[in-house]
Amino acid sequence: MRDHVSGIGAHLAGPANVIMQLSWPGVGHGVMNSRVESGSAMKRPFKRGRTTFTYLAVALLGGDDDRTAFRKEVNRQHAQVYSRPGEKVAYKAMDPRLQTWVAACLYYGTVDMIEKMHGPLPDAEADALYAHCARFGTTLQMPADAWPADRAAFATYWEESLAEVDIDPDVAEYLMQLTTLQNFPRPFRLLAPFLVFVTTGFLPPVFREAMGLSWSKRQQRRFDRMMRAFGALERRLPAVLRVFPFNLWLADMRLRRRFRRPLV
Repeated sequence: MRDHVSGIGAHLAGPANVIMQLSWPGVGHGVMNSRVESGSAMKRPFKRGRTTFTYLAVALLGGDDDRTAFRKEVNRQHAQVYSRPGEKVAYKAMDPRLQTWVAACLYYGTVDMIEKMHGPLPDAEADALYAHCARFGTTLQMPADAWPADRAAFATYWEESLAEVDIDPDVAEYLMQLTTLQNFPRPFRLLAPFLVFVTTGFLPPVFREAMGLSWSKRQQRRFDRMMRAFGALERRLPAVLRVFPFNLWLADMRLRRRFRRPLV
């Protein structure tokens, strides 16, 4: 699995994947309106970043004990996230159906990132990666049997699920604030134009349209060249740097477990 874990790719494709996940109203409103302020991306972006990367590291590289411990902590947080009477959209973070969608977005984004940076995977390798990526969901609240049986079944699930993409203006504004780093100190926001470009490039058309983002053939050519260049750079890095910071956050999580510190 470490051959397919990309620190560079995760930072580049991550914002687009957040948009994809939150494009389902139950996920978008649940995240935007969450009462768990300690995990708020808007109020505590550095902590939220650590938690997100730790979750990905545990799901992809962690052992069973790591995933069990992390799932327990996530469950404790997610149990507090549910809609209140009068909210526009009903949601519950513990809903396995919503968690399956989140896992599906992460798997789709992982493969898309790999192919854009390094080219298509051989079938046997792609099948093994697909089976492994069920951990995106089972490290949350998704039961293992909710994961589509194979890549063909996933393709059907994905196409059917796109019908539920619906980003209302409030969620779109929230997502653009995250994408342009409005939740970070001002110097970080200098990266905003680059991030908007890369994020738009990683979004499939249905999500671009839902966000009201334009995209041209010229931008696509520029984006493709950029991804190939990042891929060439990554292939020249030693393994420990290709996987960074996932290796760092997995080690951090294990230290937190040992010294009984909060994991999320």
